[in-house]
Amino acid sequence: MTDYKLFRQGVRDFLALELSPELVRAGELTTSVFSDFEAALKWHKILHNKGWVAPEWPKEYGGTGWDINQRYIFQEECKLANAPSIVMMAIQMLGPMLMHYGTDEQKSFYLPRILSAEDIWCQGYSEPGAGSDLASLKTSAVRDGDDYVVNGTKIWTSMARHSNRIFCLVRTNKEVKPQAGISFLLIDLNSPGITVTDIVSLDGQIEQCQVFFQDVRVPVANVVGNENEGWSVAKYLLEFERGGHNFTIDIKKQLAKLRCQAQSVKARNGKSKLQDPVFRHRLAEAEIEAMALEQTELRIKGTLSSGGNPGALSSLVKCAGTELGQRFNALSVDAVGQAATPYHPDSLNPRYAGKTPAPGYALTAMAEYINNRAATIYGGTAEIQRAIIAKQILKL
Repeated sequence: MTDYKLFRQGVRDFLALELSPELVRAGELTTSVFSDFEAALKWHKILHNKGWVAPEWPKEYGGTGWDINQRYIFQEECKLANAPSIVMMAIQMLGPMLMHYGTDEQKSFYLPRILSAEDIWCQGYSEPGAGSDLASLKTSAVRDGDDYVVNGTKIWTSMARHSNRIFCLVRTNKEVKPQAGISFLLIDLNSPGITVTDIVSLDGQIEQCQVFFQDVRVPVANVVGNENEGWSVAKYLLEFERGGHNFTIDIKKQLAKLRCQAQSVKARNGKSKLQDPVFRHRLAEAEIEAMALEQTELRIKGTLSSGGNPGALSSLVKCAGTELGQRFNALSVDAVGQAATPYHPDSLNPRYAGKTPAPGYALTAMAEYINNRAATIYGGTAEIQRAIIAKQILKL
């Protein structure tokens, strides 16, 4: 029987040993789901050397063999210790999908490279005019011998500027209903004909890109699943994107930061924001909802540990988790007040050593608030999630 207290202490000892001040700084300054890439890659390789980079994967594919409680403890301790977030597209989404749909050759080639970070993957789903209505995508892949010739564009492609591979939904048949003519394709971003351009966000950061394909040749062997059946593959992967994220662990970190912020800011009467009864009431309401969300997330983890997949519960968690996260962001901005307003993106670079225009406790408040406005859009909008919940859970 696992001694979870002993396991938690072992994780804490590992983090204390391996998390350098630079890595902790990168974690503290993370204002979205992505940390500074240099720090994220360094932390990924430390975890890989330890054998802990993919706790959710089955042991035969390089996972840890931990049970659901151990995995949750590990993620929680990493977040509370301010470890930077590794790039999760391949670990969280592509890897589990390849284990289910991939050929033996695809699994043996790609999975070890995901674990080692030899390959960094981004997700090519959304297009101009095909976001929430993903089935209307137009990027085409036309069969030519042993290759497909790909033309089109993908947008809002997270971390594409740092990636060397992209998994894409492409249209391989225009003569059938939209969902039936889509295939799931693995593409090398170094292929001739691919251009990646940056998109600068409101917070001054570059996380999103647009990717252009012009007569890009991709081997037919890079199709995952069967041709024209990519819609089923994509839906399976999205369940891991929406339900595989532990929102309440992020919220616990945000809560600890929020309490520090609210305690640091004093009103004219000398009392802190945390002593304001209205603020405390709003904070308590959000905390109660976070506790309820955590129970649903643990139900999903139980399903995954028994070999199932999240199903429509992933939509419930994605919708509730992102909206609750935005409430905590708003409370954070409220807590620090005017200290949140100076715009100084250099302060969010973990390697920046100059003066900052705001106290340390307020540096990330506005950037987190602005960045996280997108959380109810990416990975499927809140409106789409509610439609799935109504249909598949409530049977309306």
